[in-house]
Amino acid sequence: MSSTATQPTEMNAEPLNYLNDGHGLRSWLLTKDHKRIAILYLISVSFFFMVGGVYALLIRINLLSPQGLFDPDTYNRLFTAHGVIMVFLFLVPAVPAILGNFLLPIMIGAKDLAFPKINLLSWYCYVFAGIFLVIAIIAGGIDTGWTFYAPYSTSYSNSNVLLAGIGIFIAGFSSILTGINFIVTVHTMRAPGMTWFRLPLFIWAHYATALVIMLGTPVLAITVSLMAFERVTHVGIFDPAMGGDPVLFQHMFWFYSHPAVYIMVLPAMGVVSELIANMSHKNIFGYKFIAMSSLAIAVFGFLVWGHHLFVATQSIYLGIIFSFLSYAVAIPSAIKVFNWTATLYKGSISYDTPMLYALGFIGLFLIGGMTGLFVAALGIDVHVTDTYFVIAHFHYVMVGGSLMGFLGGMHLWWGKMTGRMYPEFWARAAMIIQFVGFNLTFFPQFILGYLGMPRRYAAYPPEFQVLHVLSSAGASILGFGVAMTIFYFIWSLKNGKRAPANPWGAPGLEWRIASPPPTENFLVPPIVTWEAYEFAPIETMELIGPPSDADQGVLGPQSTEESGKK
Repeated sequence: MSSTATQPTEMNAEPLNYLNDGHGLRSWLLTKDHKRIAILYLISVSFFFMVGGVYALLIRINLLSPQGLFDPDTYNRLFTAHGVIMVFLFLVPAVPAILGNFLLPIMIGAKDLAFPKINLLSWYCYVFAGIFLVIAIIAGGIDTGWTFYAPYSTSYSNSNVLLAGIGIFIAGFSSILTGINFIVTVHTMRAPGMTWFRLPLFIWAHYATALVIMLGTPVLAITVSLMAFERVTHVGIFDPAMGGDPVLFQHMFWFYSHPAVYIMVLPAMGVVSELIANMSHKNIFGYKFIAMSSLAIAVFGFLVWGHHLFVATQSIYLGIIFSFLSYAVAIPSAIKVFNWTATLYKGSISYDTPMLYALGFIGLFLIGGMTGLFVAALGIDVHVTDTYFVIAHFHYVMVGGSLMGFLGGMHLWWGKMTGRMYPEFWARAAMIIQFVGFNLTFFPQFILGYLGMPRRYAAYPPEFQVLHVLSSAGASILGFGVAMTIFYFIWSLKNGKRAPANPWGAPGLEWRIASPPPTENFLVPPIVTWEAYEFAPIETMELIGPPSDADQGVLGPQSTEESGKK
């Protein structure tokens, strides 16, 4: 488990790291350091997340009353803005662009990603995409829903569809550039001894995600381009009034957008694998099965788009095939959940904040996955399509899955990224508040959908008001919990305890360099001689590079209070 360590710097000297090596805004805006680019993504993604959250709050305020606070046209623009921002500017990029960018090179023993300039370009593409989408929203909004269904989006909507389409097109290029970088880096820049089956499961998940991005995102770009071309030239592609086929748009859109579900949740699954192993201090159960299940999800994700078209003139026989495939795609996810649960058995579990998020992910993702079987069933889907049941299912998978995984990863690696630890008590309290608020928000929506409440309606029958009030109250609680997290993360940047190199007693390469990492990641190229989750006594794991002031001995203080290790 040990590896060669460099000579440490003087313990009273502050070693250079990626945060203080080069000052000024220009050094950040022109940086090619993957860690700094991850921080740039963190700032920009967090901004758009808060904007999307404001729109969610306005939606829930409107639905407090059966008559609604806003007129239907304004309400259409509200939920479209919420969906577009959250899907394309938060859920898709959050985990890969922030945690993936920061950790992937370090986890495999590389100094950076394969293409640092392209990595920076991907962030600029993301920012420009966000600017176009914000302009589209401010200049009158978009009223098509985040799915942009034709022919309404191509011929009849009077909103800023073209600007939004340009933003989504550019955002797609940002994802593609990141995917290229991840694939090439994993193939060509692994440290000596870092074989494929010594890769952390975080890497396997991001590798599978990158494959989905590379294969699926160009289809979205083509679909958006055709939508814009028809809107400008009035050539019939999707509009039946001009000889087009609106169902063709749905096939093309969902061929990307259902795999995009796994672009959002697969990286979070990789995070949860790290959380479960590191917080139970145990070699993960069924490593190869979890790794291969990530690739299986990437493959199956491209075979199930048709379950979105069960009620859209699709052949009943084709619907049966897509229903069967939609059930099959649940198997790799079930393998992950089973193996995570088996890993916890007889583990030395630390119920610190990252572990709470991992357990929250499993619980919410199970509900989301199980209700996915309902909408994959032909007979049931006919009745719950376009109801609040679908909204609840989607949010349990995407928000309950992706957001829980993202926040869990942020808490696990916050000390590594910033050199400061967050306050554990407030972090646990915020997580519990979020979990309660999330379930109070979205579980009533399953009942609303079952009772027949359509989604995207600004008004509703009075008998649904109690459930909507519960949902709006839950959204307020959820928002408060997220705001707490943002507040104490910012507070910790100045007031948090100094983070040691390895506050969790974990075996990965990222825990063998100082917190925050040196600019070069590793001053001496690491040689990997241990398995991915081979836990060993903390004193046998040496730093690869100089320690920070927070480190005592080799890897820092290992008390329960400072390390979180039980």
